[in-house]
Order: sequence, then C-alpha cells, then structure tokens
Amino acid sequence: MRAAALLPFVLTLALSGVVAPAHADWDKIKQSGSLKVAVYDQFAPFSDRTGGIDVDVAQALAARLGLKLSLLPFPAGENLNDDLRNMVWKGHYLGYGPADVMLHVPVEPQLINENGKVTIFAPYHVETVRLVRSARSMPVYDGIDALAGKAVGVEKVSIAAMVLLGEGNGRFRDKVRIFETAAEALEQLKAGQLDAVLANRSEIDAVFRDDPAFPLNEVTFQRLPRAGWAVGMAVRKDDQDVAKLLQAAVNDMKASGELKAIFAKYGVHEQTP
Repeated sequence: MRAAALLPFVLTLALSGVVAPAHADWDKIKQSGSLKVAVYDQFAPFSDRTGGIDVDVAQALAARLGLKLSLLPFPAGENLNDDLRNMVWKGHYLGYGPADVMLHVPVEPQLINENGKVTIFAPYHVETVRLVRSARSMPVYDGIDALAGKAVGVEKVSIAAMVLLGEGNGRFRDKVRIFETAAEALEQLKAGQLDAVLANRSEIDAVFRDDPAFPLNEVTFQRLPRAGWAVGMAVRKDDQDVAKLLQAAVNDMKASGELKAIFAKYGVHEQTP
C-alpha cells in the first residue's frame, strides 16, 4: 500500500469508522464476467504501469474464479479510510470505484474493528522496513548509531522517513536525503551517491535482488513495528460469499507455489504470515 495511506495506520493506528456500503454480491459479479480489483498506482514492485506483484495476484484471483480481470489502479488517499471508502464500499466522488476487492490492505485487528462495513482478510504478504547499505562505504552496521554522519536516503511521506527523521530528536536529519520514491533513492545508492537507504524490504529486493554488495539489516525504531505488517484484501461486509471464494483462491495459490513464483518474478522474497 502507498506510504501516504499507511502512515496514519502504522504510526497512530487511529482510523474512523465507515458508513453503509452499496451491495454487490457474487451473482452480480458472475453475470458481469469480470472481477474488478483495486490496486494502488505507482507502487512498484506491487503495481505500476508495467505491472507488478499485485497486478499478477489480481490476474490469478480472477482466473481462479473463472472471470476476466478488470483492474482499477487508484491514487492513495490521505489515509486508509479514504481508500476503503473510495475503492471498496462507496466509490470516489470523481466517478471511479468501487471495486469488487481491494488489494494491499493491512490485516490488523484494530483496523478491522474500526471499519465494520468492510471485511479485511486473506493476508498474502508481510511487509517490513529494512536498511540496505553499501558494503564499500558502510562495511559494518551494528545499530542505528552507525548511521551518524552517513548519507541515508528515504522516500518522502513514508514510514521510513518519519521514523528516521524523528529519531533522537532529529539527530540524523542533516544527512537524510529525501526522494520522490524509494526506487529513486535505491538507484542513487547503487550509483554510489548514498551510504544507505531505509525502505520497505520489497522495494529493496526488487532493485538489488540479493546483491552482496548491498547487504540488508534489520533496524529498530520505537515507532516502527518490528515484525512488520501483514497485507491482504478487503471486500464489502455484505460480500461474504466473495470473501470465501477469494480466500480459497489465495490458499490455493500458496499451496501450489504460484504466489511464491509471482513474488520471485519481481525479485521479492515472499514473506507470508
């Protein structure tokens, strides 16, 4: 999910409730012949103009349900409430959405409890924040103190940026470099312009693909969930028949190895709950 939408969830876990959804059951979806799947746009390696993990997952889900895929890429709202409203239970005021299912939704008890008009289920990945560094300019990492004096890249309006800029009353701020996307920061690290980048592991995996010249390290910040967060999907609360079919499809993808193969296609290590 997009960082701008995820920040309020991870850092405050405070989202407001939602109101009654428009109903669209399995029979209507079957009659349409297509499964409408909402994915975040410009969110590599999960979804962008060239495809991505979530795009392939959406295609696999539709195929298992005997349907064509109707993909609905959308820009992240201010928070997850906006995205659930726009893409799951109501639709956007500009006229797009809702979809039959939205991907990359945190499967987290508090979020589930506070959004009673949607069903959040079927976790298919666990995302974590990691530090990737240049083994040449930063041969050892033994804790966040090792970042002192080092040029570290982060994506703007991201969890990584928030925790790093806020650490120790901003003691690293002078050396933190802000980029439009994590991918841009990672390319600058590859080019030797940075010592390290703090980003989602999936983004790091997709760029470096286990290159030993750029090792990964676990990082510990007070406001960062150490175990990461599971992401799954969301449907309208009334669409329990749809949820059951999608859950079965995800289970089959895990058992068959297809889900792992989709992640591997983009260089990302599958991290299942």
